[in-house]
Amino acid sequence: MKPHTSSRRIALTAALVAGAAIALSAFAVPALAQPEVAAKIDNPYGVQALWTQSDFIAKAVLVVLAVMSIGSWYVIITKIIEQARIGGEARDAQKKFWSAGSVRHGADALKKNSPYRYLAETGIEATGKHEGLLALIGLNEWVTLGIERASDRIHARLQDGLSFLATVGSTAPFVGLFGTVWGIYNALTAIGVAGQASIDKVAGPVGEALIMTALGLAVAVPAVLGYNWLVRRNKNAMDEVRAFGSDLHSVLLAQAAAAN
Repeated sequence: MKPHTSSRRIALTAALVAGAAIALSAFAVPALAQPEVAAKIDNPYGVQALWTQSDFIAKAVLVVLAVMSIGSWYVIITKIIEQARIGGEARDAQKKFWSAGSVRHGADALKKNSPYRYLAETGIEATGKHEGLLALIGLNEWVTLGIERASDRIHARLQDGLSFLATVGSTAPFVGLFGTVWGIYNALTAIGVAGQASIDKVAGPVGEALIMTALGLAVAVPAVLGYNWLVRRNKNAMDEVRAFGSDLHSVLLAQAAAAN
């Protein structure tokens, strides 16, 4: 049940567009901009000024946040496409599988990458390999084990990428906070060296540093919301898969009994 290549390309393109929008808003001025270019910036306390006037560590923090944002949107869009496809395959299984003459014919009627076909073929394989030492296990228990293992693999596949969203959601605010602390440290150091602490000298550097925290939250919030939403959708999809597996288990046992 691997995602189709076209789905991955669509998700990657959409994620890059979303990430590029954030990156362009944050890093509009090139890293090697000259001082006279920075002087022409309309807002001397904005994100462009932050990127132009920041040091290597601050730029690294901004780049890390951009990578986190692009990765998060890629995972979210990919999983949405994957879950939509699984929903369609669930409806397809209800229409085609149960009306077939046998489990084999029903499995052949489903798409190759469908988790429902994978479950059906696993059940067929379990009934066909119940011999030798495996024959010591009851057919009921053996088919149950096979279907449960297949369901666990499907569940693990659906969970791919969600750990990344959880990581981004929990760490992005702290990455932004680190950038804020570093920026305030540099600002206070510069003020101390210059010996001036007027409001115009303090507001700019401190305001630019606080932008780091705002960017960290802007990256973390979509990741957290996407994670919670996708987990709930995964649960609904797995409920359908397990229900299908339970019905399949009964049909396989009935088919095996009829064959004997």
